Amino acid sequence: MKSLRRQLLVTLLSAIVAVFLVTGAATYGIARVEIDEVMDYHLRQFALSLRDQSFGRPVAPIMAPEEAFDFVIQIWDGRGMRLYLSHPHSVLPELAQFGHTTVRTSDGIWRVFSVPLLDRVIQVAQPMRVRSGMAAKAALATLTPLVVILPLVGALIWYLVSRGLRPLDRLARGVSARRPDALAPLSREGVPEEAQPLVEALNGLLGRLDHALAAQRAFIADAAHELRTPLTALQLQLQLTERASDEQERSAALADLRSGLERTIHLVGQLLALAREEPGDAAGRKLAPIALAQRVRDSLSDYTALADARNIDLGATTLDDDVLVQCEPQALRTLIANLVDNAIRYTPTGGRVDLSVSRSDGFAWLEVADSGPGIPADARERVLDRFYRQPGQTETGSGLGLAIVKAVVARHDGRLELDESELGGLRVRVGLPEAARTTVAGIAP
Repeated sequence: MKSLRRQLLVTLLSAIVAVFLVTGAATYGIARVEIDEVMDYHLRQFALSLRDQSFGRPVAPIMAPEEAFDFVIQIWDGRGMRLYLSHPHSVLPELAQFGHTTVRTSDGIWRVFSVPLLDRVIQVAQPMRVRSGMAAKAALATLTPLVVILPLVGALIWYLVSRGLRPLDRLARGVSARRPDALAPLSREGVPEEAQPLVEALNGLLGRLDHALAAQRAFIADAAHELRTPLTALQLQLQLTERASDEQERSAALADLRSGLERTIHLVGQLLALAREEPGDAAGRKLAPIALAQRVRDSLSDYTALADARNIDLGATTLDDDVLVQCEPQALRTLIANLVDNAIRYTPTGGRVDLSVSRSDGFAWLEVADSGPGIPADARERVLDRFYRQPGQTETGSGLGLAIVKAVVARHDGRLELDESELGGLRVRVGLPEAARTTVAGIAP
């Protein structure tokens, strides 16, 4: 795990060291320029100071010069005859170029000053490495105090960073000390401006968790309430079956018990389907491009027997095979099944249910229209709530079908519209994000 304090310390110290190095390089450069100016002046003054010396004939120095003496002196007469050479093994050229020049030799780079005086030419040279050494010493003398105080700077940075991060430490301790059910917003008092987005994000998360937990508690309470009635009915039907006095009475009681079990199983299945569509359930949430028309055909085949048993004309008006939706396969299957089941369940005998698939505005639209009694405009929002059933409704049901459809549509960022159909009943339009058709192969059927 990365430490923010350590990362800031390393980053700031690295920046300071980089500044030190840049400062050292600048100091070296400035010192080198100044030393060159001073030493060039000294070269000229040294050469001029030799004009009054006597050099009668060409000679070599009798003894080697001092090692600390870093100048090389050459003197020629007016005919080019060398009269004096301070270093017998010098690698300097034997011809002089007047003024200051820089000469490259096998022994390095030299700075040379040559001047004609009276009847002779005097040349004084100095190796540039001497000047480089002097400039380096000047830069090192500047950097040494900075290097010495670097540990102190590191300790000061660590202290200041730790002090600056104390509000985050307090925030972390406050969050860790909370009870699991404490979802009130965090206080922003004393939190620095840079940490305000973090507090706002945490408060947003806490708000969503509070909403999700409230919805979960409501779901559990509603599920328990709705299950209590059919389970109680099953218990009573079981008692009636046990008390039956003859075979006919026992057969009727068993039929009622079987019907009650089927309704309870359907209710439990609806509850499980709704639980799978809760925002917190992330299992199996892989979206894929799916041919919507083919899924509608599969659903029509599944519900043909139920529609025939109720003498309902179940079919499709328009099925665009080019329409693809970006959806989770099981969720789409559940959505279509609930829409078709609801339409058949609440359409009277001899009625009609039509399905269609089209696309517009970047959405793939599934439309289910029936010739049933429909839903009043003021109740269309209520029927999307869990366990809500219209007053006076005689058809058995759990009140979860449209709630499941609403959850699936919301999870896929789709649209859900309820209005009156041309058949006289309810029309449900579901818009899901359309998927791009890239390759025919690989598209979920």
